[in-house]
Amino acid sequence: MLKNIPSILSPDLLKTLMAMGHGDEICLGDGNFPHTSCNSQVIRCDGHGIPELLDAILRLMPLDTYVDQPVTLMAVVPGDSTPTPIWDTYKAIVARYDERGEAAFANVERFAFYERAKTCVAVLATGEKALYANIILKKGVVIE
Repeated sequence: MLKNIPSILSPDLLKTLMAMGHGDEICLGDGNFPHTSCNSQVIRCDGHGIPELLDAILRLMPLDTYVDQPVTLMAVVPGDSTPTPIWDTYKAIVARYDERGEAAFANVERFAFYERAKTCVAVLATGEKALYANIILKKGVVIE
């Protein structure tokens, strides 16, 4: 164990976050996300929800300040009336770590989101049960 590292972050996830460079992206997929068909680098986070993982990741990883929207959500499919209250939770978490808050978010159509996940450094396979809970984070520059 290490001090000041959130225990929810596994060694594999920590290694991936450390290896990521400026502009690299990581996808946090909910329990319904097609993890293995979207990316060969899948990090298992079974039993964990995305909000807890998002908070732990953002404690260590800054979001990209060189783009307007470093956080991407999968947009609700047109005609689907599924509510997305988890998005409000995400926005509150991001606002704790990035002054842009809600303005840091973009929505991307479902299949475009899948294509983008294919280019991510890794996809986290979580146990998140909320629908449309998938999120992509773009890493920024670490400034001390």
